[in-house]
Amino acid sequence: MADVARNQLLRRLGAVVLLMLGVAVAYYAAGLIGLTLQVVVEGAIVTPLWPPTGIALTCLLWFGLRIWPGIALGTLLVILAISPFRAHSVGILAGNSLAPVCAYLMLRRVGFRSELDRLRDGLALVFLGALAGMLISATVGAGVLLVSGQIPAEGFWPIWSAWWAGDAMGVLVITPLLLVCRTVRWPGDMSPGRWAEAVCLVVSVAVVAYAVTRTPLSLLFLVFPLLMWAALRFQLFGAAPCVLIVSVLAISAATEGLGPFGGHGMLAVMSVLQALNGSAALTGLLLSAVVSEQITVRRKIELACSELAEVVDRLVPGSGAARRWPPPQDTDV
Repeated sequence: MADVARNQLLRRLGAVVLLMLGVAVAYYAAGLIGLTLQVVVEGAIVTPLWPPTGIALTCLLWFGLRIWPGIALGTLLVILAISPFRAHSVGILAGNSLAPVCAYLMLRRVGFRSELDRLRDGLALVFLGALAGMLISATVGAGVLLVSGQIPAEGFWPIWSAWWAGDAMGVLVITPLLLVCRTVRWPGDMSPGRWAEAVCLVVSVAVVAYAVTRTPLSLLFLVFPLLMWAALRFQLFGAAPCVLIVSVLAISAATEGLGPFGGHGMLAVMSVLQALNGSAALTGLLLSAVVSEQITVRRKIELACSELAEVVDRLVPGSGAARRWPPPQDTDV
């Protein structure tokens, strides 16, 4: 009996270790992707969109706190990919590992649901998961670089703001996309017309985002009607990929100095870029949450009316109440 219990314990530990290693590999791979769009601010390497923070927070929401060593290992691998491990790297490792953990704890504290089908969940992800939680990594990281003499004193705030914005954007863009991939069922019963609309939406977002981020004219606002279209018609399932497309194309144009990002200093470029990406993420995420919440409320009301009609029909036979209240059906928004 003791051998059986020991074998079960070993199997559980092995599964957890494999899960941690999987998280570390995903974090490291996302870090390598993020580094392809890196910029240098006051001698420090930062990215306008840091996907590993979204990966880390999503894994914590899926698997719980037991996988935090995987986040730390992935952070270590990314640090080693950038530069040799030094004394100040310990602080960066601690800050980048602690930030998603604190964000996860705050989200769980307020009853966050991974389905993101309520406005309160969208607001929690924005203000607690992204904006508040990522203050830790930015503050610790920029502070460690300042104390160790890696950056001058006047470079603290530019690096801090770029670091914080990049980590926050990783949560706002990547986390909703991963959550919706797991929670939303593939719409196999969609009509051909809806499929055509979805394809048209994605193509339109890609074309418009590419055009407005590479023309010198100030036309970045044209992406927002398309994001509203995605959120209203397809909720987070449509909005999350569209936000990712807009963000990636905008970052690519900004790092190359194209379109509205050309001819400006790094601070101005980062400000415009993060304003666009943040507004796009907020528009898609919050509007999707509002629409999903309304759909859920409507279906609950339809179900309650149907059940009430059945009760009335049983109490008063022949009233026809049940026929007047058909059961709720899934309808397009």
